[in-house]
Amino acid sequence: MKNFELSQLPDRSSKPREHGLTMVMDKGLCLRETENFVSNSEHITDLVKLAFGSAMVTPNLEEKLKIYRDANIPVCFGGTLGEAFIIRDQFDDFLRLLDKYKMEYAELSDGSIDIEHDLKCKYIKKLSEHVTVLSEVGSKEEGIMIRPNHWIEMMQTELEAGSWKVIAEARESGTVGIYRPNGKAHVVLINKIISHVKPENIIWEAPQKSQQAWFIKLFGANVNLGNIAPHEIIALESLRLGLRGDTFNEFLNQTAATH
Repeated sequence: MKNFELSQLPDRSSKPREHGLTMVMDKGLCLRETENFVSNSEHITDLVKLAFGSAMVTPNLEEKLKIYRDANIPVCFGGTLGEAFIIRDQFDDFLRLLDKYKMEYAELSDGSIDIEHDLKCKYIKKLSEHVTVLSEVGSKEEGIMIRPNHWIEMMQTELEAGSWKVIAEARESGTVGIYRPNGKAHVVLINKIISHVKPENIIWEAPQKSQQAWFIKLFGANVNLGNIAPHEIIALESLRLGLRGDTFNEFLNQTAATH
């Protein structure tokens, strides 16, 4: 949806889309806030994640899920909730929980627990028989470095196991995983990853504006981005279209602009 015409804007994929995804992190919106968010941003929101294990303590959970579903916005529980079930040997209970709430998407991660990767892939495979799976790669802990080859191997095998997209971990702080502690991208790591894994199969967590702009400059307007705050989604779409200073010149025909 655009309110008026303007030339030299990048082509944006349309919903439902396979690339150019915006995944929003809902860390506890109340029902009224959820309604307001959907009213303002349904047209540019592709997925919503109820962050970490917040679904357990979210008031009026079923009503909230209905608001998102009525707006045709897929929603999933945060990966940490699945980890909490797995560490307690309650994976089957997790499947029953997804069924109880009629969830069509699920995130599977291992950022807070230590499990063998082969076992994680088995969980992905089993989950994929019930729902669309997003799996997260990378640790949530600062100072833990994963070799680029290991990132690549994990992403490839998780996609093969049944993940629809793999999520590159950054946490809501944007200072771990694919980023350095100062929030700047691990350029060498990212370049190595995309030399072996198709960028359209990756959702890059990018909670900071500078990180969002960096990925848009690297991949264009239709890069998959996650961990976006609800109040930042209009600003992000503006960034994707070159309508903010950070990306203003990315899609502009400079020759035409000088005449």
